[in-house]
Amino acid sequence: MRLDRTFLAAALFAFAAPLAVAQDYPAREIRSLCNFGAGSGADIVVRFYSDRLSKLAGKPVIVENKVGANGAIATDALAKSRPDGYTIMITPASSTIAAAPYLFKNLPFDTTKDFSAVTTIASLSFVIAVDAAGPIKSIDQLVAHLKSKPNHGFYGTSSNTGVIAAELFKVRAGLNTTYAPYKQNPQALTDLLLGQIDFLSYDATWAVGQGARLRILAATAAKRSIALPEVPTLTELGYGGSDVTPWWGVVVPAGTPKPIIDKLAGWFNAITASEDTKQFLARAAFDPFPGAPEQMQALMKSDAERWKRYVELAKIEPQ
Repeated sequence: MRLDRTFLAAALFAFAAPLAVAQDYPAREIRSLCNFGAGSGADIVVRFYSDRLSKLAGKPVIVENKVGANGAIATDALAKSRPDGYTIMITPASSTIAAAPYLFKNLPFDTTKDFSAVTTIASLSFVIAVDAAGPIKSIDQLVAHLKSKPNHGFYGTSSNTGVIAAELFKVRAGLNTTYAPYKQNPQALTDLLLGQIDFLSYDATWAVGQGARLRILAATAAKRSIALPEVPTLTELGYGGSDVTPWWGVVVPAGTPKPIIDKLAGWFNAITASEDTKQFLARAAFDPFPGAPEQMQALMKSDAERWKRYVELAKIEPQ
């Protein structure tokens, strides 16, 4: 009987402990990692959601930009963080996690084991864009221009999704255009305006934010975005066949207590459902995409298989 009581007490403690941790969470500030540079489309989204999270959580949420390796540096930092809910990453997870194993040979983290999903928040398209001051006004004109150049010119991007979107476009258009990697979006824009590269493959959020400096020729999603109804898709224009629609979500280190994950998921879904967030997402060329931990975990697995096919189709060699 005494052993039974001891076992029962231990079991009740083990069950109650995570709930107590979740009730007290957060007791201090939360670190919010951003894979990309300050001022980028990604940074804008991370800072918006982090600000709203701080209001709901009642504690500061501090954004840390960890730039490099197409987002892998921040992802690695998350993987090595304590699984206590005090380090989170708001990220284009379809790119930084699902696609990463097929673009890099030696990742310092395991995308299938090192992360726990919290929830999806939004989806967006990538776009093909050129210098608005230049003569190119359509995808067909861009293809003809590139084919007139030795080795079909250059394109720039700074993310996994941008590479995949551009390489799939190249396959459909019969191009050999060379990829020019960038760590910072402003440098890519500067080189485009100086004529050093011929087009950009970037997220619609950042591209729309450049206003009159960029001319967006096409979107990479399978169907037109609610946020960009006037922009045709590559599929519509005859250069499609693949749906490159990255989605954003929130991830934490594997082993983070489930009650904390559920608490974060509730907060993030409340943020996404708010009217000011809907307006923000529309201005930033996003479509809302709320979810749940289990749904996002399954999506990361299925998307890994989808991006693997895209990488193979685009003949991208892992770096």
